[in-house]
Amino acid sequence: MNESPHASTGTAREVDILVVGAGPAGLFAAYYAGFRGLRVAVLDALSEPGGQVSAMYPEKAILDIAGFPAVQGRELIDRLLAQAAPYDPVYLLGEQAQTLHHAADGRVVVGTSTGRTVTAGAVVVTGGIGTFTPRPLAKGLDFLDRGLSYFVPDLSAHAGRDVVIVGGGDSAFDWAVHLEPIAASVTLVHRRDRFRAHGATVARVRDSSVRVLVNADVAAVRGNGWISEVDIHHRADKTTTTVPAQSVIAALGFTADLGPMTDWGMRIESRHIVVDTRMRTTVPRVYAAGDITDYPGKVRLIAVGFGEAATAVNNAAAALDPDAEIFPGHSTEQEN
Repeated sequence: MNESPHASTGTAREVDILVVGAGPAGLFAAYYAGFRGLRVAVLDALSEPGGQVSAMYPEKAILDIAGFPAVQGRELIDRLLAQAAPYDPVYLLGEQAQTLHHAADGRVVVGTSTGRTVTAGAVVVTGGIGTFTPRPLAKGLDFLDRGLSYFVPDLSAHAGRDVVIVGGGDSAFDWAVHLEPIAASVTLVHRRDRFRAHGATVARVRDSSVRVLVNADVAAVRGNGWISEVDIHHRADKTTTTVPAQSVIAALGFTADLGPMTDWGMRIESRHIVVDTRMRTTVPRVYAAGDITDYPGKVRLIAVGFGEAATAVNNAAAALDPDAEIFPGHSTEQEN
């Protein structure tokens, strides 16, 4: 997408605010920086905006966004992009933030994986959990992209198929809910009899036609060029069941890596950036918001990230201009 209308050209940029991370919190930060009259650029290692939402569950219904009883992941990202669009943010996609240092005047200089430099009055890190890599399904590695997948960017790709979902978290159960009406069959396999998923979603799956197998593991994946069946080992009685499958979705979680940001001097605990009530990190002019942050009482929800993004941008704006108010007033008080 870095050649689309959202993209930029050139090897150097100067902006007021650089947002590192184009997930929901980052896109809202871009809007809010524009609302405050600041020039903003958004940098992300992924090739399209949306972060985990676009990469992992664009068709999933998100239920905890204020004002939306349910909103599809892709629609949420499209709306956030539209909200920021009037302020012309620059999107630098497919580039990883690597180096950070301060110029003589205090501005922050970030170097990217493409050799670009971005000089900003302040940086707001909204990188979610950093770079995320799915945990592999060892028994199915030979069938990656030939029936085995780790994300579901397109539900229709699994229509009419026998689907085996491996995992016990929110993603596994959410995909089971969404695929059950369109798949030939859905079998959910989990190695324990307790789940990490939200209780209401578990109950919904239990009440559906989805076959839920607990205390079970995938013992083998077979097929001729494409997956055709899966062996499931049952721990309790040590038996093995073979089920048909043309799709296997491994929802085993992922490992997170903050990458080069660990060398920026920020205080990091358990792979999260520690911030204060102004969303300031321990590095001057570097703020953070969203799932990547940590502080006492932190709740990791997209809705919380929106508020943190506004807090970070407002405090950054005041730091850049001592005459500026931290709170500029409500958007309804400004003329369109």
